[in-house]
Amino acid sequence: MTDESPSPDFDDSDVTQKSDAVSAGEAETQADTSTGEVFLDGEPDASAQEDEIEMDWYILKVAFNREDSIAEALRKKIALEGMEEYFDEVVVPSEDVATFTRDGKKRITKRKLLPGYIMVRMAINDDTWFLVRETSGISDFTGSAGKPMPMDPADVERFINRPESEDEEEAPIKTAIPFKVGDRVRVKEGNFENQEGDVDAVDEANGKVTVIINIFGRSVPMELSHWQVEPL
Repeated sequence: MTDESPSPDFDDSDVTQKSDAVSAGEAETQADTSTGEVFLDGEPDASAQEDEIEMDWYILKVAFNREDSIAEALRKKIALEGMEEYFDEVVVPSEDVATFTRDGKKRITKRKLLPGYIMVRMAINDDTWFLVRETSGISDFTGSAGKPMPMDPADVERFINRPESEDEEEAPIKTAIPFKVGDRVRVKEGNFENQEGDVDAVDEANGKVTVIINIFGRSVPMELSHWQVEPL
């Protein structure tokens, strides 16, 4: 009779181990049938699963003359609550302007473009809305029916991005002139000291005002440094 028993050096546990290895390999290499991507560890990339958080620019009404301190308080509160992923920038829109002392010395300062408002780029949800509204000095979002309204892209360009072309000459810094066309003023110094007239033009780029003064019965336009005149 022929002995059909296995050879002494054959171990059927080898087959079991190989089968388990093949099954493990198949589990490790999975294909996402919806995207065609293959993940070696059996799990899709976590970053691919997360949706990018959509953000927009919003305008916040704040206490007048406290724009800078309120913006800083909001930045600190965002960091304290660990909600940086839902916020991008907090901006107090401003521009550089020149001011002059009584002796004509020039200083460069910041002038707020929208006093009483700040701007924030953020994602709106219950938590972020509550965080903003609970920040001291902030009264509300701009919008209608209590719903925050994103800024118009044109306003974003005007107040925030304000791109400058490298090919263009640097724009002159404006001068903070406390007068407007039609204001009645008095000349404080010079050949026409104490003469009164009306402001006819304002040149912020050069810090000048044109005043119409009556001399010998004739109306004469005189260009003066804005600090040479005072309001009546």
